[in-house]
Amino acid sequence: MSSEEIDHGRRRLLLAATTVVGGIGAAYVATPFILSMDPSAKAKAAGAPVDVDVSKLRPGQMMTVEWRGKPVWVLRRTESMLNAMKERESELRDPGSDELSQQPHYAKNLHRSINPEYMIMVGICTHLGCAPTYRPEMAPADLGQDWKGGFFCPCHGSVYDLAGRVFSGVPAPSNLVVPPYHFVTGTHLLVGVDPETA
Repeated sequence: MSSEEIDHGRRRLLLAATTVVGGIGAAYVATPFILSMDPSAKAKAAGAPVDVDVSKLRPGQMMTVEWRGKPVWVLRRTESMLNAMKERESELRDPGSDELSQQPHYAKNLHRSINPEYMIMVGICTHLGCAPTYRPEMAPADLGQDWKGGFFCPCHGSVYDLAGRVFSGVPAPSNLVVPPYHFVTGTHLLVGVDPETA
């Protein structure tokens, strides 16, 4: 065996070993980078449906849950609230909820809800994203004798009725958004899931 044959064998062995070690090193370097592209558990949970138990919600009471980083209001409306919503329809910008992007098709009705007793709404003003306040009282001094309850945005004065429908002549361009949701039972709902896909 000549010295040239031994050198070629060593070269092949060293080349193969270097290739294997380099490949393993590249895999170790690439793995954290690839894993960093996967959404975190927190990010995955942010889009997940939210369970809401409304069994302890009294008539006229409202609770707030978070879905996709947004406040979602759940209001249990009273009979008088439901009746008051009909009285001021002529003053609303979109009383028939014709702007379809503001609610799922199953909430395109007078109450903008599946069950008239419960309002489920994203609590963000459609003007500049402020948080309107819940004002259920009738005819308060600061809102006038015509006020029948609803939501008032303190940032720029936009007002919404108890179905989240915006009044004409205010800065907000559209009704409050109704998120997808469905009732699992009479007192348990899931925000973030349409009834058709449940």
